[in-house]
Amino acid sequence: MKPTTSLFLFSGLLLTTIASAQDDRETPYRTENFTGNLSNVRVETSGGGITVEGGQSGGVKVEMYVRPNNWPQNQLSKAEIDERLKDDYVISISKEGNTVVATAKRKGSDNWDWKRSLNISFKVYTPRNIGTDLRTSGGGIRLSRLTGQQNFQTSGGGLKLDDLDGVIRGRTSGGGIDFTNCRKDIELTTSGGSINARNSTGNLKLRTSGGSIKLEDLKGEVDASTSGGSINADGVDGELVAGTSGGSIRMRDIAGSVRASTSAGSIEADITRVGEYVRLSTSAGSVRVRMPMNKGLDLDLRGNRVSAGELSKFDGTMERDRVRGRLNGGGIPVNISASSGSVYLNQN
Repeated sequence: MKPTTSLFLFSGLLLTTIASAQDDRETPYRTENFTGNLSNVRVETSGGGITVEGGQSGGVKVEMYVRPNNWPQNQLSKAEIDERLKDDYVISISKEGNTVVATAKRKGSDNWDWKRSLNISFKVYTPRNIGTDLRTSGGGIRLSRLTGQQNFQTSGGGLKLDDLDGVIRGRTSGGGIDFTNCRKDIELTTSGGSINARNSTGNLKLRTSGGSIKLEDLKGEVDASTSGGSINADGVDGELVAGTSGGSIRMRDIAGSVRASTSAGSIEADITRVGEYVRLSTSAGSVRVRMPMNKGLDLDLRGNRVSAGELSKFDGTMERDRVRGRLNGGGIPVNISASSGSVYLNQN
């Protein structure tokens, strides 16, 4: 590696380290504490991130952080921040009934000078049993250790979730989604990033238009689709529905019902326990499946070539491009098709 390249990488790493250290030491611009019978938090900001962290014993604490754009290279004094907040923003942190409300809004939108913009973020510390309603157009959203109904969306950042239990609805137009240890009813959508889901259970509906999907150690009903990437699933117990228009699908250690389709790639599936059905299809690749054959199955395998090996207790037809019939007396539908590729069933 050239010395100049090494110096550049080192400088970049140093700047990143310094920025992280400054962020760790950053103190809130404003802090408010609320007590009483509180059950909800509503936060809205147009220029920064939102963090809600549950688990504290009682009350709700709201911290507001203010930075100039292009921080930390661009620095402002407290007096300059005070002036810009007074002239350009409406800030409100209050309690409305059983809801804590924190908002940061710009005054008007005509002839807005972006050079005067501020990044206003909120960190909220709550008891575990709290519902949220969160909106930001300029940063990411983080939620952890909460039980209840969570609604949140951002146009300019990612979603990071950990240890949530309840009805969870989240959307981002400009970032990825990462969640772990979540439970119950989860629906998450992104238009501009990938999705990583781990160690979660319940009804999971995941959508992305611009990235890949990775599923790991999930249990329940999982419905995952992408228009622009691949899908990798490792350890799903229950029902898995996976679809992509722009990549391959790889599934390992799948126990239960499976439906997967792709328009632009191959499918590989390792099914350890067959559920109520197996439906796999691709328009532009091959399908390779390993699965137990000890149950009654209704087989319908189609492709340019179909390799299913020796099938004992099989009643049907076996041709070069199609295998169709009943195995072990029939029962569970197994439909596998490859429009322009081959189908391999339990073949090395």
